Amino acid sequence: MPSSPTPAHVSAITVTSALGPGVRALTEALPAGRSGLQALDDRPLGRYPPPTGLPTWVGRVEGLETPLPEPWQTWDCRNHRLAWQALQADGFAGAVRAAVERHGASRVALVLGTSTSSIGATEDAYRGLALGEPFPSGDAARRLYGLHALVHFVREVLGLGGVAQTVSTACTSSAKAFCTAERLLRLDLADAVVVGGADSLCGSVLFGFHALQLVSPEPCRPFDRRRQGINLGEAAGFALLERGPGRLQLLGWGESSDAHHMSAPHPQGLGAEQALDQALDQAGLDADAIDFAHLHGTATPQNDEVEAALLLRRFGAHTHAASTKGMTGHTLGAAGILGTAFCLHALQTGWMPGTAQTTEPDPAFGGRIALAPRQAQVRVAACHAFGFGGTNCVLLWGRGVPGGSADA
Repeated sequence: MPSSPTPAHVSAITVTSALGPGVRALTEALPAGRSGLQALDDRPLGRYPPPTGLPTWVGRVEGLETPLPEPWQTWDCRNHRLAWQALQADGFAGAVRAAVERHGASRVALVLGTSTSSIGATEDAYRGLALGEPFPSGDAARRLYGLHALVHFVREVLGLGGVAQTVSTACTSSAKAFCTAERLLRLDLADAVVVGGADSLCGSVLFGFHALQLVSPEPCRPFDRRRQGINLGEAAGFALLERGPGRLQLLGWGESSDAHHMSAPHPQGLGAEQALDQALDQAGLDADAIDFAHLHGTATPQNDEVEAALLLRRFGAHTHAASTKGMTGHTLGAAGILGTAFCLHALQTGWMPGTAQTTEPDPAFGGRIALAPRQAQVRVAACHAFGFGGTNCVLLWGRGVPGGSADA
């Protein structure tokens, strides 16, 4: 790994979550700490109502009942409707078209993260089979039900011809997509990269986490002494990462795999700390330079304990550290792009989120978790993403100027 990454900046970004479509929804919700969580109800997440018997709250995106327009009907599923909604917001598709005109379609790559891809559509296929419907077959079905379905769909929609990759590393997927994108730029395999990810709600995710006893029956409370677990959410987001300095720069990244346990973090957070150290080394910074830390903060007992210990061990008292899971739910493979959107918004406006839903912080965490939103000067922001299997990723974002280096 190089001591410093290839200079790269985000020239366009879009994100859709339970807060609403587009970055504007995030912007409007942040100062008030508005939450998009709602109780799980019997509205279908696909072609059929979800299985009953799971009292929990979710970060549901509204408006996903409308099928994809022609000519994208063969790709139709909840995950792709979610991605489509994000692609239509914030002028993002137009920004990508302009990048294709500048660089050529073959020089614009695509790297997307997802942990479940179109598994919701697969659920529908098997439930239909149980009801006597024919099982989907043919080339279109093979593409729709594969892990790389999201990448193939977005590649066609945006008309890209460059390298296309899927990153599926659980809840670090769309964060690690930025690491892969920087490598593509450094190796001169692309001049620009569309980076992001999408994960949508489905029965497999809801009941899978429930089987692990990780799902909260009430709105989640990250870092609260009464925390009971996660609320699942769904989100899609995309960023255009281009070579060279800019106003919103990728300063450094770090990734690791501590391989301690399939679903629990290393008890001392050694892998997470290694990812942080890599990112800081690339950026030529120490942790005291970080003004805002967007924490992974899932509201599970172990994750919050380990991440808070890392915060106490390494970050300065001035660092505003918060989790946004109480606003959006845990969006799994899309958590990295969603966290990046909060980081870039903080760099642009100074607005840093609080930890919504949390009212009684665990006293073991030393009062270091920010409960309320705050506006202040932000020069460097860190995005944490951790996941099953001991996968860890930290992204460092900074303010810069076009054609110049990061602000002093």
